[in-house]
This record gives sequence, structure tokens and C-alpha cells, in this order.
Amino acid sequence: MDDHETVQLGFASLLSHSPDIILHSSAASVRDLESVASELDLVVLDVRLSDGTTVDENVAWLRERGLNVLVFTAADNATEVRAASRAGVLGIVRKSESRDVIVDAVREAALGNPVVTTDWAAALDSDPELAAAGLSPKEQEVLAHYASGDKSVAVAHRAGLSASTVAEYVRRIRHKYAMAGRPAATKVDLYKRAVEDGILPPPHS
Repeated sequence: MDDHETVQLGFASLLSHSPDIILHSSAASVRDLESVASELDLVVLDVRLSDGTTVDENVAWLRERGLNVLVFTAADNATEVRAASRAGVLGIVRKSESRDVIVDAVREAALGNPVVTTDWAAALDSDPELAAAGLSPKEQEVLAHYASGDKSVAVAHRAGLSASTVAEYVRRIRHKYAMAGRPAATKVDLYKRAVEDGILPPPHS
């Protein structure tokens, strides 16, 4: 979603050779998506629109409607990029990236998977507002295994705990992140928090 027609056309052209990705709509404002929100899997959003809205406002509006968001940006304003990363987007991809990188990012985000690029990681590293959750070493260990994709039984085996204790640890970890103003209601959210806090490394981009 971008308010420049040339960018919209260029983005449509990028996706035109990927038959598994359908570009449903292009819009200059998130409010223009109200009538089609239920039909979308993902919104690709520019951080800066000319209607006076901010990226965190726009992401919040989209997330309230259950939509995943991938930020598509020139990445020339670190403050806006950090605001986007805090707002709950699945990732941040530069407009200057290659077609393959952009298409892969859209494909992953449309599936609900985080897209952790160097820009996303750098925005988090430099964010002074990223509050610490205060996880204990054992909680960090559990989070590392669980957020990497392990089932509770596998986490229990690796961490030397019972499955019920792992479930309690995960509940406690979610609570601590919520108290820090960084909610992690899903496994994807937990993965993002683990990357943000250096518990897991960003995937290679």
C-alpha cells in the first residue's frame, strides 16, 4: 500500500511473475481497505503516507482487523522504521532490494511468518524504547527452544523439565512480555521477541 501511483505499478509488476501471489488491491490510505479487509491475507505498507497518518497508527488499524503487515520502505528514517518494528509488523523490506528478496518477503509474510531482515534487526538494536522483559536464564532457554519451533514435549526434554512446567514457563514468558508493553500472544510473536532480545539470532537474509 503506497500513495504514489508509480510505486504501486512497480510493485504490481514485481509480483506479476509469481502465480502463487495475488495482488488484491492498491490503496493510498489504510481506510480505503475497510471494505476488503476480510478478503486480505497481508498488507504491504509504506511507512509514510501523505494523509497525515503515522505508521504505528496504520499498523494498529490493520492489526485490529486481523491483518498481517509487511513494511515496504526506503528505510531513510530510522525513527519511522523503529516505530514500525514496535507496532507489530511481520517484517521490514527495503524498496531497493532485489525482486527475489521482495517477493520472498511477501510470500513469507502472507503465510504469517516473520521476515527478519538486517534492517529490522538494526531498528531493534537501536531502539531505546524496547523495554526489557526480565526473563530468567531458564525462561530464556525455554523461549529459545519453543520459539524455534519445538513442541512442548521436545522443549521439556531439552530443558530437563516436564511438559506441564514448560507450559507454565511459556505462560510466564508471555505475561512478562505483556507487562513490558511487548505482547506475544502467538508463537510468531514469541519468535520476534526472542530475536529482539538476542535470545535467537536473526535468520540469514
